[in-house]
Amino acid sequence: MFSSSLYYLYPFNIEYHIFVSAMLFVMWKNIGRTLDLSSNQKRHPTKTQGLAIGPILGLIALASTIGVLVVYITHVEGSFQTRQSAISMFYCYGIVMLVFMCCANASGLLIYRADHMPLDTTKNPSRQLDTALLFGSSIGSWLMSWSSIVAVLGAKSNPPYRWTNLLYCLLIVLEKCVQNLFIIESLYRQREDGEREDPELPATPEIFSVTSSLAPPYNGIINRAYEPPDRACVTMENEQEDNGQVYRYPRKPSEVPLPVGNKVEEPPNIKRQILKNIAVFLIMCNISLWTLSAFGCRPQYDNGLEHETFGFSIWTTVLNFAVPLNLFYRMHSVASLFEVFRLV
Repeated sequence: MFSSSLYYLYPFNIEYHIFVSAMLFVMWKNIGRTLDLSSNQKRHPTKTQGLAIGPILGLIALASTIGVLVVYITHVEGSFQTRQSAISMFYCYGIVMLVFMCCANASGLLIYRADHMPLDTTKNPSRQLDTALLFGSSIGSWLMSWSSIVAVLGAKSNPPYRWTNLLYCLLIVLEKCVQNLFIIESLYRQREDGEREDPELPATPEIFSVTSSLAPPYNGIINRAYEPPDRACVTMENEQEDNGQVYRYPRKPSEVPLPVGNKVEEPPNIKRQILKNIAVFLIMCNISLWTLSAFGCRPQYDNGLEHETFGFSIWTTVLNFAVPLNLFYRMHSVASLFEVFRLV
């Protein structure tokens, strides 16, 4: 039992060491660095309003992944015909999943391009490390995909999954390129903290805000410049001490109810809702693809095309290098997409 479990556990061991190496690199880069506390921005709570399509599609993808994993593991050790059917099923499922992921990432990029918000070019070691890890861990999957493409084009045999394997590998390369661009675009996008989403609409003046920390406390004093001349202020009085003297100001009862708890309800923003749904869907899809590879659904070992072209030892060496990087990429993408979801 222990020896058979090593086949599933060794990628986690390599992934752990990659993660620790990245954290030690961050510690080394930040030795002696001082933080500018004045530049820290206030964190806004994550809003989940409008989340529906993304979580539903993500759960469907995750449930389908579990089904494909169970069927693949139980059929790949069977007869030759059953083995080929299991491999073909995996590639068909992977093609559908990658097409949806490419469409989601492309939609997010189009939304950002149409928004015309400037990029945040300030130096951020954490963000730079995320970018380097995304592209660095993509190398393993790109190497495996391009090797499979060469093997499919140069193979002499013609199994039923030959051309689906080719399309799957091409989509893997495309999906990781588009997803990297979407994540980096999201992380480098400037935030609109406290601003209105539509740049063409004038911003509300600060004097009208009852939640501003810069505004004086509301003590019943009324600016008569905003009072209609034909209506008088009545009934309410406030006291204010100034140099030992007490002044009384009449005040008109407010006809507009003030928000309770200093909270102003913002109208829903369609762009942000779409981006949040895209981020949630991509999180679930990356977890699904990580689950397949982590728990033994690896047709690269079983289809025979790459072994025929490169030989067993060379192809095994490529997979031992590429599979752990692919697992690390998926988990790091989940963490980066969660950060995108939080910031949107």
